[in-house]
Amino acid sequence: MNHSGYQAKRLIQLAFPVLVAQVTQTMMGFIDTVMAGRVSATDMAAVAVGTSLWMPAILFVQGLILAFTPLIAHHHGANNTKTIRPLLYQASYIALLGASIVMIALNYSSWVFERMEIEAELQRLSTGYIQGVMWGAPALVLYQVLRSCSEGISYTFPTMLIGFVGLAINIPANYIFINGYLGMPELGGAGCGVATGIVSWGMFIAMLFYVRFHSRLKPIELFEKVHLPDIKTMWSMTKLGMPIAMALLFEVSLFAVIALLLAPLGSTVVASHQIALNFSSIVFMLPLSIGMAVSIRVGYYLGREQPDVSKTVTKVGLILAFVLAAITATITILLRGPIAELYNDNLEVIALAGSLMFLAALYQLSDSIQVVAAGALRGYKDTKSAFYITLFSYWVIGMTLGYILARTDYIFPAMGAYGFWIGLIAGLSSAAVLFAIRLVVIQKRVAKEVN
Repeated sequence: MNHSGYQAKRLIQLAFPVLVAQVTQTMMGFIDTVMAGRVSATDMAAVAVGTSLWMPAILFVQGLILAFTPLIAHHHGANNTKTIRPLLYQASYIALLGASIVMIALNYSSWVFERMEIEAELQRLSTGYIQGVMWGAPALVLYQVLRSCSEGISYTFPTMLIGFVGLAINIPANYIFINGYLGMPELGGAGCGVATGIVSWGMFIAMLFYVRFHSRLKPIELFEKVHLPDIKTMWSMTKLGMPIAMALLFEVSLFAVIALLLAPLGSTVVASHQIALNFSSIVFMLPLSIGMAVSIRVGYYLGREQPDVSKTVTKVGLILAFVLAAITATITILLRGPIAELYNDNLEVIALAGSLMFLAALYQLSDSIQVVAAGALRGYKDTKSAFYITLFSYWVIGMTLGYILARTDYIFPAMGAYGFWIGLIAGLSSAAVLFAIRLVVIQKRVAKEVN
């Protein structure tokens, strides 16, 4: 097998467990929605409203930790196993600090819901969901630290296995706390929050045992010595992770704002947009998993002082992601009608969602390039560019163009949801080009430093 073929094989081996883990995570959200929906529409809405506050907050903290993976990969490549444990402890302190801030902020969620002027019962259930889920925040971020450590040494199998553990806990926990079985209170949709908190602790404990006892992770010697907080190292790691966290926040907030701006156009438009967006999010897991694998391999080979191999890994990752995106885009175009029917039986919604999914197919192509290029840049420890590129591409280009096309007559008659999707395509294409340019610059710089 040639060198590119070997790298493609290794990327797929690393990416597949990550992909499965992402799917199980999505399944948990889907199960929460379905099980709460069986109680009532209000209970289902409470899960959606509660998640809208919980997810951006916890994703921000997870973004801080994402920089930890290529950092570990770099040390792993350089055979500096002894340096991994101290870094793991410092990352844990950052994660716990972030989780504490999230918990304090979410404790005031009822104040936010009151000002949203939502009905009293929905407000009560949404607050209950938040109060339950937020106690899982410390476990969730510590799990993310251990997961990043495992992935950093090119071992992604635990990520997949523990994803199934989470799924196995989620269903019975939901059943118990939604319906009030085994002496537990009957919480309705709010019970999904308690269940998710329990799932977070279950996944963290399972990962902790894995790191402690598995032969691949035992050399880290996690419990051999406790390292106290090192402010200098923590600050250095935070500076590396902050741009990633901000980039995630820009992305999450962009889609949230688009949904709000579409709301005045009616439920049909919002539902159609949501279908196209949800399906795109599922498909996005493919290039996202490859991007994460590229980040690990680039960091690994840089640690081995082989920038030429890091460059090959990036090239192979970009080609692999684009080919997969071309396949999924073709499937999306050909089956957009039947896919929309899986979500809804309203003919008007299906028709509009089907036409939006044509644009969603184009969106997948540029999305695959930008997510893998961003992953490669994380491997090169260049995270600041993510902050500037996502801010400019998503908000200055994507949102501005999308709003002008969707809600104004400045260029064309107002296009509604189509306008926002065209804006998203433009924004992601801009991000893909800018990330690619930045990647070339960084690769040349690293090659000069080594030579």
